Amino acid sequence: MKRPFLAVLLVLGALAGLRADDTFTPIDTADCDVVVVGAGTAGVCAAVQAARAGMETILIESGFQPGGNATTGGVHFPGCFHAWQKQIIAGIGWEWVLGAIDLGGGTLPDPMLVPGKQHWRHQIALNGAAYSAFGEELCLKAGVRLRYFESPYKVEAVPEDSDLAGEHEGARWRMVSISQGEPREIFCRCLIDCTGNGRLSYLAGARLDHEEATQPGSLLYRINTGIDPDKIDMELVKKRFDEAVASGRLLKEDAQYGIEGFIRQPVNSYVAAADSSTGQTRTDTDIRGRQAMLRMLRFVRTLPGGENATIAEMSAETGVRESYRVHCLYTITADDYTAGKVWDDSLAYGFYPIDLHRLGRWIDQRHLDEGVVPTIPLRALIPEGVDYLLVAGRCLGSDRLANSGLRVQATCMATGQAAGAAAAEAIRQKVSPAQVDVEKVKALLREHGAIVP
Repeated sequence: MKRPFLAVLLVLGALAGLRADDTFTPIDTADCDVVVVGAGTAGVCAAVQAARAGMETILIESGFQPGGNATTGGVHFPGCFHAWQKQIIAGIGWEWVLGAIDLGGGTLPDPMLVPGKQHWRHQIALNGAAYSAFGEELCLKAGVRLRYFESPYKVEAVPEDSDLAGEHEGARWRMVSISQGEPREIFCRCLIDCTGNGRLSYLAGARLDHEEATQPGSLLYRINTGIDPDKIDMELVKKRFDEAVASGRLLKEDAQYGIEGFIRQPVNSYVAAADSSTGQTRTDTDIRGRQAMLRMLRFVRTLPGGENATIAEMSAETGVRESYRVHCLYTITADDYTAGKVWDDSLAYGFYPIDLHRLGRWIDQRHLDEGVVPTIPLRALIPEGVDYLLVAGRCLGSDRLANSGLRVQATCMATGQAAGAAAAEAIRQKVSPAQVDVEKVKALLREHGAIVP
């Protein structure tokens, strides 16, 4: 299935053009310094950093809990915080990980481990419930005002010399959001887009980048098959699987790691053209993910020993690897990433191979040379042509290949904290994020435990 990019753009364009009128009166108005949209790993760290720096901060989230793909998507195994026997990401994200381990268990990898091409050995398996709850507690203790089940509907700049700016303490933005059908209004000095798909930036007038192709998503689940993989006739399994694919009863990608891999570890299905950009594409992605799981369950029940197979667990949503990226003042390229380039305004490290998933069990994976650690400059967090707006997490300024390495949780946490610090310093210095004193941003990050290039 091809991704409906034209339909997505039309929907986003239509929503961006809607205007609040007399029949659409917000039920309440809030004032703050910083609004963060999206409570994934980047959004939580951005909001907590801004709040700890003394900014009145509101964090809005369309779902029901913090963590994004890490919790709702079931990917509660963040990484990578270490590279080449050295910790490169710490701060608020690391505090989150340690707190989740303390409450729900988990094991930290050996920091002296050099994983080579087995980068997943630096991922940390956590209890998803503890991960979510402790992330929420971090926000509450910092004074972040959490608002779940809420999405941005309209964003407009507030002129500096306008009556609205005077009435709302120097606000630069007015955002109308929808909370379960009710319109709400927020005035703030700086916005941070942690949506993962650039939704907020688009509404604010920023340009988005994307390709016609997109990586498959993954629905994470586990099936209790009752099958002993060492005793079953694997050739029979392969023959039946191929027949089911040929007849249309299964899709080949339903077994993400191939049918033999699935029998040995009955988890995960790829979902082609996974897209979380709009409510409709998100609905379609989740439906197709759950249908893939049901197809695999029913297939397993046709195999000897698998007649009583059951679903043991399933993530709430299909995890999406990529959608739109925000066009920023700087676009991190794959060459920048693999060279470990460091800029004067680099605020955070990242560490993961270029990791572009494709259907057919082939991944474009390019491991970093020994000693190479990529960095992220502030300019890659500032949308081009839009003031008083920052972006962090998966949709930061990067090309597709670089983004496939930058999208992982530890890096999202680091860029989120960097964006929160940049927003706080911009407000303190009374300048736009593009004009902020970068050394003061770095000092603030270090003060709050971050590791700065």
